[in-house]
Amino acid sequence: MKFHHLFSPIEINTLKLSNRIVMTAMHLGYTPKGEITDRLIEFYKKRAKGGVGLIIVGGCLVDEYSGMRSMIGLSEDRFIPGLQKLTSTIKKEGTPIAAQLYHAGRYTHSSMLGGRKPFSASAVRSRLTGETPRALELDEIPKVQQSFAEAAIRAKKAGFDAVEVLASAGYLISQFLSPITNLRKDRYGGSLENRMRFGLEVVKKVREAVGPDFPVIVRIAGNEFMEGGNTNREAIIFSKELERAGADLINVTGGWHETRIPQLSTFVPKRAFVYLASRIKQELKIPVLASNRINDPLVAEEILRNGEADLVTMARALIADPMLPKKAKEGKDHLIYHCIACNQGCFDSIFRFKSVCCTVNPEAGLEKEIKIEKSANRKRVLIIGGGIAGMKTAEICARKGHEVILVEREECLGGQVLLNRYIPGREELVQAVKDIENNLLDLNVRIMFGKEADKEFIKSMAPDVLVIATGAKPITPEIKGSERPNVHFAWDVIKGRARVGKRVIIIGGNAVGLEAALYIANIGTLNSETLYFLFSTGAESESDLREYVNRGIKEVTVIEMDKKAGKDIGASTKWTVMSELRRLGVKILTSTKALEITEKGVLVEKEGERVLLKADSVVIATGSESVRPSNEGIEEITEEVYIIGDAKEPRNMLHAIKEGFNTGLKI
Repeated sequence: MKFHHLFSPIEINTLKLSNRIVMTAMHLGYTPKGEITDRLIEFYKKRAKGGVGLIIVGGCLVDEYSGMRSMIGLSEDRFIPGLQKLTSTIKKEGTPIAAQLYHAGRYTHSSMLGGRKPFSASAVRSRLTGETPRALELDEIPKVQQSFAEAAIRAKKAGFDAVEVLASAGYLISQFLSPITNLRKDRYGGSLENRMRFGLEVVKKVREAVGPDFPVIVRIAGNEFMEGGNTNREAIIFSKELERAGADLINVTGGWHETRIPQLSTFVPKRAFVYLASRIKQELKIPVLASNRINDPLVAEEILRNGEADLVTMARALIADPMLPKKAKEGKDHLIYHCIACNQGCFDSIFRFKSVCCTVNPEAGLEKEIKIEKSANRKRVLIIGGGIAGMKTAEICARKGHEVILVEREECLGGQVLLNRYIPGREELVQAVKDIENNLLDLNVRIMFGKEADKEFIKSMAPDVLVIATGAKPITPEIKGSERPNVHFAWDVIKGRARVGKRVIIIGGNAVGLEAALYIANIGTLNSETLYFLFSTGAESESDLREYVNRGIKEVTVIEMDKKAGKDIGASTKWTVMSELRRLGVKILTSTKALEITEKGVLVEKEGERVLLKADSVVIATGSESVRPSNEGIEEITEEVYIIGDAKEPRNMLHAIKEGFNTGLKI
């Protein structure tokens, strides 16, 4: 069997899992009042049908101070009937289900508590909320701990097969464990032994409440990745004590929400934090679950085969493709839609207080409403443009049984998305193109490359439906000197079609401009393979290697008219992009307007003052505009015409795929 280890059974206490894939808890925003909804049930039902080994839902609030009201409620008995409906539905599909016991502590905003202060181990300000919590009084601690135990009892009554105690990500138990947030002088503060006490007592109380045979999972940070915080060494000690306290499985994730080390974006290599779980596993008898950036069954199989962990988590991976386990087991892993870690639909939505959706899977969260069924009226659909929007329309039309012809003037599919293969830290976004293309081939969609679709060609194809998805092109700004030979469009620079000098000025601090800056600033830096070689052989000093990694051979400056750069980049990704640019020494000048490109550089105006910024090359990234053929005479060929994607209006990948998907549903 190709995935022998991934699909081998395992027992967690008395709970038998058919495979090693665990869908960990995520806040989805599908329970606006904390009560279970049909939307949440249908979402998880589809993942259960897809064959995942275990589903953990949550976070589930253990008391009224736990967190956002839109999170799943476990604080009162009134939530049990809805939870029973969820658990019975999932278990009918043959999939076990667990509830994550959640308390945010100082990560809870006072506005969520009716103006009351959140509490924590100590009164240490939270960078996440900007507020300073109050310290729990000694006599309050038992009641808070008991809320975890009572929530666990409710979970068991509701039909859950296990509970998970959340002791990671900077939430309440983490706040007691970490020397950063625990400044107490009593028996819950000071030494590591004392700081562990709160979390260990919670686990012991949960164990006592649910009995010896009910699985108790604990999710911990394998490293807080916070200056002055706990490292993997402390995590190992904590895990050993958790095992003694009654934990049956340790779920190891990365740092806190406040950490400045990326955890889940495209800048994080696949399986980057498995080493945290691996080192903990060597010290325990109970199983260990590895988390973060595991989105492919081949990667998961390797982790398990090597003995680095006993199970693997796939959370966003199963938002992207709920059928991932089933496809892998049936030898159809080439048809998986991978999570591309773009965060556009999941984390960015949550940060905007919206419910989760998915860039590569527009069905996510809409499983109850959307059904892709064979059309009673088979049509001949001609799609002009093989970018991501056109590709998605082609796929959905083919699934509905239509005859689909996809025409692309270039020699490959993907359009602008392919630019990402050249940008450090963004390469994985191209996987979305590969995945749709693999499915188009499996669906026998006819793809025509190198073809310019003029009116005569369209007429010769005699389509019943015409979809125009011809994309966009860069805007040439009205700046004097933009025609100079040392001026290039960002797209051409990223594709390697234009060479830039040592001093580079990029006009436009939007996503494309900043990505161009990443590409240019990385020229001359050490890649990971060379860095490993030089470090492992001792060829260069650590200080020199750090310099060679952080500085390339180009001097890059970005100028942006608005007060902030990167306004079109999602919040969960933007800070990593800006961090990378700072690391590489890229200068970003905001509230700065380009007036003229001269022989020596760019004349700009900032705060009423005109300055000449010297440059050898200038890169234009001032936005894009739609490209579409003339509609003249099209109505003579067919009345059913759709204009989609960037051809309709330039937007991001999430909107392009969603529009392509919805257009396919209409046809």
